[in-house]
Amino acid sequence: MTKYLHTMIRVSDPEATIAFFELIGLKETRRIDNEGGRFTLIFLSAPGQEGIAEVELTHNWGETGYTGGRNMGHLAFRVDDIYATCAALMAAGHTIHRPPRDGHMAFVKTPDGISVELLQDGHLPPQEPWASMENTGSW
Repeated sequence: MTKYLHTMIRVSDPEATIAFFELIGLKETRRIDNEGGRFTLIFLSAPGQEGIAEVELTHNWGETGYTGGRNMGHLAFRVDDIYATCAALMAAGHTIHRPPRDGHMAFVKTPDGISVELLQDGHLPPQEPWASMENTGSW
């Protein structure tokens, strides 16, 4: 039997990345510091998903930044209100690279450039300012 456990992404600024994921409803569930290996593992999950489906943030101490985050593909999360979620991300200074013009799907990136797909639970009717927004950069 196969069971999904987590997706790992490497991060250079754990607190900025945790703050990003908190905007879409994830919370830190546990943290492991490894002095000998000079790294920290931080696990995040949506409420009720602890130990079931998680994002593992790996912070290698002393790392100052990663490139090519898009190479790992993307993480996907279903949200209750895609417009409110995107508005919260924008208010926190994040760019919505693919706005939710259709009321169903949007893409944003973490502080390290990892692409995150947001999918509306069901569909919302198109609404402004989202319906008129153009894509920004790659996603």
